[in-house]
Amino acid sequence: METFKKIIKKLLYPHIAIIILLIPISAVLLLLSFLKFGTEHYFSYISYVVSAYTLTVICMYIPKLIKTVKRVKEENKYVKRLTDDAQLRVKLSLYGSLIMNTAYAVFQFGLGLYHGSFWFHSLALYYLLLVVMRFFLLKDVRGLTPGDNMRMELKRYRFCGIVLLTMTLALVSMVFFITYFNRGIEHHYITTIALAAYTFTSMTVAIVNVVKYRKYHSPVFSASKAISLAAAAVSMMTLETAMLTAFGGEEMEQSRGLMTLLTGVGVCLFVVAIAIYMITKSTRELRNISKDVK
Repeated sequence: METFKKIIKKLLYPHIAIIILLIPISAVLLLLSFLKFGTEHYFSYISYVVSAYTLTVICMYIPKLIKTVKRVKEENKYVKRLTDDAQLRVKLSLYGSLIMNTAYAVFQFGLGLYHGSFWFHSLALYYLLLVVMRFFLLKDVRGLTPGDNMRMELKRYRFCGIVLLTMTLALVSMVFFITYFNRGIEHHYITTIALAAYTFTSMTVAIVNVVKYRKYHSPVFSASKAISLAAAAVSMMTLETAMLTAFGGEEMEQSRGLMTLLTGVGVCLFVVAIAIYMITKSTRELRNISKDVK
């Protein structure tokens, strides 16, 4: 009985190196199953078992991982600085987003030229506007003490709201293109699933950060998170179009345009609401500051 317990423990709590090795192996097996062998092949059954086992050991390892992360957070000076310094976190996220948005805008513009598609040009314009906003925020966040220069921060906050409002034109053009021409975005099934995972993750992180960074009372910090939330909402619209095209089939051909239109209108109204809130709030607070100075 004792030997059996040891075997079970070894299976459920393997060495971390084995867990790390299992992750790419499971991914490769699943990809081969989906792309080559099909769901009914014996190879696919093996890949399902390996993937289920990998997921199980990862779940079993999570409590230990949390303890390790907490210990590293307390002992490592670089990690401690990153977790304690909100300005550094915002700065790094802006750098990362700026690089990704620039690359994606150039990529979409190239696709627009290659395919002669208005959709890709609209996406390129949308991400180019994101680059502009994040560039100006990155300039402001250097050496910024949250709340130290509220007038400057509020002006930048209002500027981002105005640009977001302008971005609605790009969103409307995208919605018009999809619904009027009844076009979809075609991706492979695996690509669509990966896009879904990324989109839902980015939306969750964006919502959490919008709430989390309010405690710093910094309009620049709030603006960076509002931009991420608006970007995640547009990604949701793009994801829906891709999923309807990939998984909808012929029976969804008629209703796809209506569903995309409703979602597109909802996303546009959501982005407009964020923009108007940013503009009105910053304008009101700037007036209050001017009255206090007088």
